[in-house]
Amino acid sequence: MTASEPDSEKTSAHHHSHSSHRHGVHEHHSHHGLHSHHYDESSNIALAFWLNFCFALIEIAGGILTNSVAIIADAIHDLGDSLAIAFAWVASKVAKKQPTERYSYGFRRWSLLSALISGLILLSGSAWVLSEAIPRLWQPQLPHTGGMFALAILGIAINGFAVLRLRRGKTQNEKILSWHLLEDVLGWVAVLIGAVAMYFTGWAWLDPALCIGFSVFILFNVLKNLRQTLSLFLQVSPDPELQQTISSQLIELDFVNSLHHVHLWSLDGEQHVLTMHVEIATPADLSQQLTYKKRIAAVLAPYNLSHTTVEFEISGEECRDTGRR
Repeated sequence: MTASEPDSEKTSAHHHSHSSHRHGVHEHHSHHGLHSHHYDESSNIALAFWLNFCFALIEIAGGILTNSVAIIADAIHDLGDSLAIAFAWVASKVAKKQPTERYSYGFRRWSLLSALISGLILLSGSAWVLSEAIPRLWQPQLPHTGGMFALAILGIAINGFAVLRLRRGKTQNEKILSWHLLEDVLGWVAVLIGAVAMYFTGWAWLDPALCIGFSVFILFNVLKNLRQTLSLFLQVSPDPELQQTISSQLIELDFVNSLHHVHLWSLDGEQHVLTMHVEIATPADLSQQLTYKKRIAAVLAPYNLSHTTVEFEISGEECRDTGRR
């Protein structure tokens, strides 16, 4: 909320001219370096896509040469990941578009939609891997362990690099995609351990056992991320503690009687939107309103909210949204 902007004062004056008691303030925040952040998100996802897709092709060839069903299954899973990442890449580019009359908040929620679809793809892919790995516990086949070891080292290096890039991202899209690639890293760690153990012991059942272990671990984390993504879609408050902190700080201002209709929701897990009705103690002229807005802006400034809407109401005024006083 930037109370010093001329548009804010015009908005307040506009509401005053239509009602002697209600004054609205509608303002938008722009983050410093926002375009740079969008660029980073898009480039990180693009890198993850090409690494994942190219290595999936290498996996298919390697799985055939080493006679490892687990590696072929992981390759097919990686191709599914590539589809999810490709969708996320497109969504991250769409999210950079400027707001329009139809998309008044911009296109950031496309990134959130991508996170949801990616999570569902990863969930189904992990379930498929489990369906392939569990039967192999009873019918194990010893693969070429030397080839498995070499592919595992390469897989850990390539996917690990992509995970580190995406882990630095802040959007829900990047976070859930990092789990796609972390699954691959853990999968190759399992292949590496299994290859060494099978080389010395001949225990072919180790391969599917390790595969099951890391798949269950990834499923747990994906379900947690999906739950958060669905909550953001349902506009659940992304940070109830933050909402309570902001409300507590505003209610301490001497001109504020009470707050109601306080809504905090998120566009994409990173950019938050705050709307509220502020009941002020006495009627205020335009000069007083500007002072009030500046003091509210000072309270909200540290939280880097993407969009804020604050409406003033005087004590005893009927709220048009609820009919309550």
